[in-house]
Formats: sequence, C-alpha cells, structure tokens
Amino acid sequence: MKKSSIIGIIIIAIAIGVIISTYADSSTYGNFTEAQVSEAELHVVGQLNKQKKVIYDPQQDANYFAFYMHDKQGKECKVVFNGSKPQDFERSEEIVLTGKMVGGEFHASKILMKCPSKYTKDEVEVQEVHTTASVNR
Repeated sequence: MKKSSIIGIIIIAIAIGVIISTYADSSTYGNFTEAQVSEAELHVVGQLNKQKKVIYDPQQDANYFAFYMHDKQGKECKVVFNGSKPQDFERSEEIVLTGKMVGGEFHASKILMKCPSKYTKDEVEVQEVHTTASVNR
C-alpha cells in the first residue's frame, strides 16, 4: 500500500472516532417523567419552586445543594446537586439541569441558569420618557 492510502485510512478512522464520541456525549432534552424511565442523562428545563425551601448549608456539607423545581409540563421534583449553590440562584428565571433520576430525586451533574435582565420593562419606559422629555425642551 502507498503511504497516502495508509494516511487516508488513518484520517477516516480518526474522523469516525470523533463523530462517535460526539454522538455518545450528546444528551437530549426531556422532562422529569421521561427522566424516570430513561437511563441516559437528560437536559430538563424548568423553574425553581420558590414556595419550597432551598437546602444548602455550607457549614454542614458544602457539596450538597437541593431544591424543588417544576419542569415545562408542571411536574415538580426534588433536585440534588453535589456541589455548591450557584450565586443568585433564587433570582433565576429558568433553570436547565443535566442529570438523571436516582430513585425519586433528579441528580444534576450541571446547572445552567437564565438570570433576569438587569433592565426591566418599567426602567426602559422611564428611560424613554425621560429622553423624550429632554428632547422637547
């Protein structure tokens, strides 16, 4: 065989390996009901249940954080994260969890938060009114 043929086969094998590893690492979006029947990791999108207590005591265990969340279908589930509580967690508008169900709890390996904009609609309207008023002078 020629060197170019051997190099071509090696490049194709590496490309196939990269594609397979990327496909194996990718996870899909779902909800808590789907997570109960799935053995694979899922992304679950939802909102923090602010009516229930957020459990985090760094004095006792800095790597235990638990809270309750509603998924997009409205199902509530306890979420356990083995890590510290993210900053401004209670202010988040939407939470994306990566993990899987263990018993009746969702064990998250990653937490992503969509935080509220620092500019609210009222502040934008006030700013526009102020700008318009100063132009009319």
